[in-house]
Amino acid sequence: MKKSFTEKQGQYLAFIYYYTKLNGRPPAEADMQRYFRVTPPSAHQMVLTLELNGFIGRTPGQARSIRLLVPYEQLPDL
Repeated sequence: MKKSFTEKQGQYLAFIYYYTKLNGRPPAEADMQRYFRVTPPSAHQMVLTLELNGFIGRTPGQARSIRLLVPYEQLPDL
């Protein structure tokens, strides 16, 4: 069974998709923090939660290594 994401998680996933598409590289946590107007720990916790649930992948020790594991068709509008 496919795991579904919350509305808030969906917004972060859509942001990651569109940011990467527009800028040619994934967002940093600071980019998410500014866009969603949250604190650094909140942005970091969301990244960890998305990774734990299998919605994104990251390369340890590498900056801007977030990659979506959710098909574009499943993402909500940003």
